[in-house]
Amino acid sequence: MLPHWKRIDIAGKLADLFEPPSALPFSLLWLHDESGGTPATDPGITTELRAGRLRCVAPHGARSWWVDRVCAEFDPALTAERHLLDNVAPWLRTQPVAVAGVGMGGQGAVRLGFRHPARFPIVASIAGAFDFHERYGRSTPLDDMYASRELARQDTAILHIHGHDWPPHIWFACSATSEWDRGNDRLHEKLAALGVPHTADLDTSADAGRLVAPALAFVRAAMERESRRLA
Repeated sequence: MLPHWKRIDIAGKLADLFEPPSALPFSLLWLHDESGGTPATDPGITTELRAGRLRCVAPHGARSWWVDRVCAEFDPALTAERHLLDNVAPWLRTQPVAVAGVGMGGQGAVRLGFRHPARFPIVASIAGAFDFHERYGRSTPLDDMYASRELARQDTAILHIHGHDWPPHIWFACSATSEWDRGNDRLHEKLAALGVPHTADLDTSADAGRLVAPALAFVRAAMERESRRLA
């Protein structure tokens, strides 16, 4: 693990915690991709967290897709979403809490914000897998989590957008060469149609690694605005 990271236990589940020197008084919840790799071993993300003085916790969620469905890889009874809501967020004990991630974690971050905007007012996604139902039927845990591809589609982030209540700070970006580009386009179109304020960079040619810096810059600026509002 890289400096200032440590492995911790939250309610019986592993997580990686980053506490840089002079950390700001709010926290970032980072949701990993299908690979399961957290920023604890990623020099690029860690450099940006240190530069932004961002305290970060990265729970281990296996291939749970961070949804409110039981995933045997994660737990036989507890869903990943309930773990974030009932265990991880209370453990952080800071306000505001931002949530961000890449791929599987990016869609999980935005979906969590749409479902619980008061608790997670700041969301950011890099190459978010918003069309995760496209993986249904390919021998992933999704096959056991949902009875059909259509039921999986109905649980994606875009179908959890509330018409009158959403996170006030939404950022997402995705390269046109990513397998998830169409889902990001659809999300942008839906938010624009509903008049939901958001920042989307869908014309970038940058890979996920080069999108970390703008994502975390957005997160930090939004955290500062939220902390002033809460004060």
